[in-house]
Amino acid sequence: MKIAVLKETAEGERRVAATPETVKKFIALGADVAVEAGAGDTANIADADYAAAGASVGTRAATLKGADIVLGVQGPDPESLTGANAGAWIVAGLNPFGARDRVDAYAAAGYEALAMEFMPRITRAQSMDILSSQANLAGYKAVLDAAAEYGRAFPMMMTAAGTVSAAKAFVMGVGVAGLQAIATARRLGAQVSATDVRSATKEQIQSLGAKPIFVENVAGIEGEGSGGYATEMSEEYQKAQAELVSSHIAKQDIVITTALIPGRPAPRLISDAQIASMKPGSVIVDLAVEAGGNVEGAIAGKVVERHGVKIVGHKNVASRLAADSSALFSRNLYNFLSTFWDKDAGKPVLDEEIGDAVRLTKDGKVVNQRLLG
Repeated sequence: MKIAVLKETAEGERRVAATPETVKKFIALGADVAVEAGAGDTANIADADYAAAGASVGTRAATLKGADIVLGVQGPDPESLTGANAGAWIVAGLNPFGARDRVDAYAAAGYEALAMEFMPRITRAQSMDILSSQANLAGYKAVLDAAAEYGRAFPMMMTAAGTVSAAKAFVMGVGVAGLQAIATARRLGAQVSATDVRSATKEQIQSLGAKPIFVENVAGIEGEGSGGYATEMSEEYQKAQAELVSSHIAKQDIVITTALIPGRPAPRLISDAQIASMKPGSVIVDLAVEAGGNVEGAIAGKVVERHGVKIVGHKNVASRLAADSSALFSRNLYNFLSTFWDKDAGKPVLDEEIGDAVRLTKDGKVVNQRLLG
């Protein structure tokens, strides 16, 4: 069983799908590991470190030759996989909804594509969940990005020259990224509030010392979809939420938005009029900018200014912490494959619950129900 680790080719991608730590663990399972030269450069991992861990390091062609499993952070171009075995597994973040043509190409080439972002949110799969591990770092980095753009201090400071007031930070969307953003902003000394369409998050917000901002008296709307994801809200709830947010957001110095709905454009949370109501010098960080954005006027890959408010739209935020995000991502991949490793077969054998959830293609066909339905 040969596992190939490729150098990422997507623009701005600094992560790598395996580290020397996980290479050693794969080898301990009985696998051979090949790493493309330079794969870890942008995550501060030298080729010599992979070699010391027991991997062979070479050209892309040598790395792919005879590969049974190809690991990636983002889905590799199917045409770049020449040399991998027929039926080889492609294990990566494959963006199934946004890159459907690539999924079809995997099927046509005979590869079995396994999308790690389709990992079910069940207890035994938590250690395999790339969305959670990467969102955790993105939430942390979002606060640091906000602090870098904000022209004032976060904590209250009492000095002989007078008192500096604490910044007011508002987090919209309390998933993994939002919770980490709350915790980080609190550690930096901001006064933090947060909101979410899922009522169950109120206690989580309070447990981190932040103030929950929730729509009240709109019956029957919980916002909880399958697998713990948020769902789209009714018009009644959206109207009530917009009114509540409008009054609250005008008082904030920092706003961080994290709301995503799988397979759909990100919900619009902040309008141009709401931006205009904020104080000049305020900062908004839109972590959903690559999915269409939560904030009107946000531009992917840029920091723009509207009405005196900076709107931060960095792409691939987790990749901007490449060493840590690579370490977590690679452990997710190892945890996934090792959980199903069959010693007798010398390879992983997936079960139905997780296998059917992540498998996009097999035997020349697209087989995932989320793509067929």
